[in-house]
Formats: sequence, structure tokens, C-alpha cells
Amino acid sequence: MKKPIRTPLSAEQLDDARRLHDIYKLRVKESRADPEKPILTQTEVGERCEWKSPQSTVSQYMTGKVALNLEALVKLSQALDFEPYEVSPTLAAGIRRTTASVDHTVEAANSPIPVQSDVPETEDDRYAFIPQYDAKAAAGLGSENPHVEMRSTLAFKREWLKAKGAKAEHLIVIYAEGESMWPTINDRDVLLIDRSKVDPMDRQVFVLAGGDGTIVKRLVQAPLGQWVLRSDNEDKVSYPDRYFLRSNGNEHRIIGKVIWRGGDL
Repeated sequence: MKKPIRTPLSAEQLDDARRLHDIYKLRVKESRADPEKPILTQTEVGERCEWKSPQSTVSQYMTGKVALNLEALVKLSQALDFEPYEVSPTLAAGIRRTTASVDHTVEAANSPIPVQSDVPETEDDRYAFIPQYDAKAAAGLGSENPHVEMRSTLAFKREWLKAKGAKAEHLIVIYAEGESMWPTINDRDVLLIDRSKVDPMDRQVFVLAGGDGTIVKRLVQAPLGQWVLRSDNEDKVSYPDRYFLRSNGNEHRIIGKVIWRGGDL
């Protein structure tokens, strides 16, 4: 059986791997300076991250064989004591780790989220706990998100995620801000984002990051194949269409597809 062909990492992703490796070497050096503590190893780092193959996983991230993702970056930042932007400014996009432990907060909502009484005291295989950040995606002008922390997690039913074709490791939860996507998305709604969905899809809603901040918009394919960033709000004077130009140096980069929203009626 042939091995799957991996897409080569970009120069930016390789820089992330190099910076991660440099921080790891610094932490090893610091551990050597303390005779009362064991020397730090890749295995120990991976175990702190709770990975099934601790040494192999850490090694692949540090050598650039596998590209860092946001979840791995956050775990490594806590295991090696660094701020996420020190390794990957692009992935971090303002995310700052929190030293406090993350509680598995559960909120009552529609079918994907169980009510409080449905969740046992210990984690259950029926539920996937998705990291929830206090980042905002503007349904209007872009949000800059200069300082973002992981606040808690939301518990989604794995059965529901499977029906949506979504994998827990690709998901994050953020907030909407503004009125441009009303009535589909309201101000302060919770958004479940699938970060594996980064290719444009006609009439689907995406979160994008660019020079003017983070936004949530519907992508619509124009007759000549161009993509339009469209607000659902019918006030087109306040929320006009914009072209999504991949060749533009100031283009918006797709962070992921919105697969669920929850909030006040």
C-alpha cells in the first residue's frame, strides 16, 4: 500500500516549526541547569499534551513533518511555557494562553449541546469538548482580537458532529459581533467553526481573517467565477458586497466554515 502524499509545508509553517524547536532546546537547557530536576525530553512534552504517541508527535511538529494547528499550539504553549504568538503569529492571531485550568463548561442549547443534567461528572465518550475562545468574528467591520484567551469548552454530542461530517480536533468556538449577518447570525452569537473547511463553497458562511480584522460572511460565487463576501443583512448601504480576491496581498484568509450558531432569540 502506498503511503499518502503529504502536502509540503509552506515557508511560514517551517518557520513555526523552527521557532518551536528553538524554544524546546531552551527549555532543555534550563532543565539541565537544575540538578534536582530530570532533563526535559520530547516524550515528557508530549505526555503533558496528552498525546497517544508523545515523542513522535512532538518530533513531527518540531521538525516540520507535520504543520502545527491551533489546538496543538495551545497545548505546546502550556507544556513548554511560551505565548502562542512566539511560535506562530499567524495561528495565534492574538490568542494568549491562560495559566488557569480550563473547566469543561456546558451550556444548554439546541440538539448538539446536552443540557447540564445530561453530562456526567467525568468526561464521557458521548461528548466532544470543543475549546471556546473569547475571540470575535465581526458581522460588520473586522474585529482585531488583540488579546484572546481560551475561556472554557463546550460539550457537543459526538453523534451530532459525525452527522455533520465534522471532527472534534478541527473545531473551535468563538463569538459573533455586529449585525451584518442578521437574521442568520445575531450579535454575540456563539459560532462553531470547522477549521478543516478552508476552501470557498457557494452560499456557505465562513470566518475569515485579513488586514481589517476577523469577519464572518457568506461566500457567493459570481457568474465569472469570482467570489463575493456577502452580508445577510438586507441593508446593503451599510453592508455592501466585497470581492474575495486571492491574488490580493491584503486578501482575507479563510479560517474555517461556520457549521452551527447558538444564541439569544
